[in-house]
Amino acid sequence: MVSPVFFWILAVVVVVSALAMVLSKNIVHSALWLVLSFVGVAGVYMLLEADFLAAVQLLVYAGAISILLVFGVMLTRRGDMKESNLFNGYKVAGGIVSAVLLLVIGNMVLQGTWEISTAAAPASTVGPLAELMLGEFVVPFEVAALLLLVAMVGAIILARGVKEGQ
Repeated sequence: MVSPVFFWILAVVVVVSALAMVLSKNIVHSALWLVLSFVGVAGVYMLLEADFLAAVQLLVYAGAISILLVFGVMLTRRGDMKESNLFNGYKVAGGIVSAVLLLVIGNMVLQGTWEISTAAAPASTVGPLAELMLGEFVVPFEVAALLLLVAMVGAIILARGVKEGQ
């Protein structure tokens, strides 16, 4: 059993880095704080013995999305990087929506029945997931892959733009 101290350390890292990401005025710093938050969430998955989810969290979110954000930041045309993440006038509306969401989630957590399983955690979570994705759910898996491919091709076409004379 892992010490709850590790969980609380990771929880503090995730929450503080998420707040720093939202409150940072520099978009590059925001992207770096987001990467740290994603790595902290992967650490929580490791504590829950969900090794596959932790690996996917690191590869997909902390890796690919952070690189996408950094490239997006570098390719945007702004005079000064400090002007790239300006605060807008929706602070009050965002605060109200956040407070309502916090109340709804808190209410659901407090009223939920939380049963503790006595079953042992599986030795490996990758094998059963692979059997399901490449067995019973192979058609939805391939449809999702084709949908992502079409979205990526569409994004490339949109990013290239239309040349004059076409």
